[in-house]
Amino acid sequence: MKRLLAGLCCLLLVVAACTSGGEKVKLRVLASPELADLGTILDDLREETGIELEMDFQGTVNESTALIPGRASHDLAWLSTDRFFQLDFRRAADKGERPLATKTMISPVVVGLTPAKAAELRRGKPDGKLSWADLADAAAGGRFRFAMADPAKSTSGLTSLVGVATAAAGTGAALRLEDVKCDKLRGFRTGHTLTADTSAALVDRFAERQDADAIIGYESTLLTLNASGRLKTPLELVYPRDGIVQADYPILLLDPAKREAYDKLVSWVKSPATQKKLMDRTLRRPITGEVGLDPRLPASIGNSLYFPDDPAVVDELLEDYADKAPGHVIFVLDFSGSMKGARIAALRATFAGLSGGPDGGFDRFYRGERLTVLRFGGKILGDKEFTVNGPQDLDALRAFVAAEDFDGSTAVWAALGEAYARAGADRRAEPDRAVSIVLMTDGESNTGPGIDEFLRAPRESGVHTYTIRFGEADPAELARAAAATGGRMVDANATSLLDAFKEIRGCR
Repeated sequence: MKRLLAGLCCLLLVVAACTSGGEKVKLRVLASPELADLGTILDDLREETGIELEMDFQGTVNESTALIPGRASHDLAWLSTDRFFQLDFRRAADKGERPLATKTMISPVVVGLTPAKAAELRRGKPDGKLSWADLADAAAGGRFRFAMADPAKSTSGLTSLVGVATAAAGTGAALRLEDVKCDKLRGFRTGHTLTADTSAALVDRFAERQDADAIIGYESTLLTLNASGRLKTPLELVYPRDGIVQADYPILLLDPAKREAYDKLVSWVKSPATQKKLMDRTLRRPITGEVGLDPRLPASIGNSLYFPDDPAVVDELLEDYADKAPGHVIFVLDFSGSMKGARIAALRATFAGLSGGPDGGFDRFYRGERLTVLRFGGKILGDKEFTVNGPQDLDALRAFVAAEDFDGSTAVWAALGEAYARAGADRRAEPDRAVSIVLMTDGESNTGPGIDEFLRAPRESGVHTYTIRFGEADPAELARAAAATGGRMVDANATSLLDAFKEIRGCR
């Protein structure tokens, strides 16, 4: 009997050893803060495989070397996305070996709107679907205030920013440097009234204050917030129809000596049983089709947007987004006789479109923006400055452009010289406010100084002129003036006047 009991004890010990995963391994993991919700999943991992993950939660990875095998201080990294690291890795001179990476789950960046604001913004939309452009238009007009993590400090914030900027570019492809040379997000940014260094801290602030119209973040984060009972009314999740970006939560191998444990870990995480646990407990989407989708997760989430493949694009986005001072644009508009009729109607329709509505989107005039309009013929016919604080300012702007005081001659370069005099005075009064000039003309200059005289004259440095050719204007002269001042020319004859103005909106 004693021998039988001893044998049974030994058998139980063997079974216990097998079910606990065999040899115990502890791995130190650099992790995105969003993964703090993996607590019970990590307990299951330890119990079933013997692998214990010691999570070191950090909001962002500032040093590329933190993720380079052989130089990292962690064994693994488990991030919401490694795309920004991959960009840094690409341009690093002494970068070593690219770490092995395995995607583990998916969560798109979406917008959680209060039901009242969602209903307001959907009003008048035939299909009821909202776009990033709709949100940008509402933000620029002061009708939409949102929370988003700081893109300079938080991966979730930067992922959100890339998604919005990609939608603003409207190319359907990954952002290129030329797509972000002009800051199309200034109007959108005016609605960014609540921020934090991490998505977790952002959720806490949003829930405490509940005075913003929306929060932008990962789908899983917002669904969890809705289920927490911390909000007066659950948010309505919106998947913008012009596209979304997705986080895919890769696990990276930083210490090649831990390859065996890494393979065992990712095999366990990718298994259908674990994928279902991850979805049930964290509301992140499975990467395998073997797991049916939780009913809390919409089956269709629209188009996926690409990440940029040039690190300079991300640098430019962050630099522009950090510049919160509203800009100043000086419009120099041709009111010579040739502009009468259809041409002046197109100009007025352009300013109406840029004042908001379906034609505005990312390009509309935004709160805090300063606009100066110089109407010219053979001389300055009228000039007025507007600061956009509400609809009444945009009404006044449109009324000024509706003037009927046309002139029989055209002094293009004298008018541009006057614009530079205004720009210089403004720069000296407010050095931190960017100033740019937009010159629109439909004919050649036939009075006053010529282009050579204009180019020889001293002018404020750092103020770029963007010229818009309309009608019979000389494209060579307009392109020359734009290039000499650091701007560029757009030909409205090839598209439309509204499209031409939109193309150079945000250019500085």
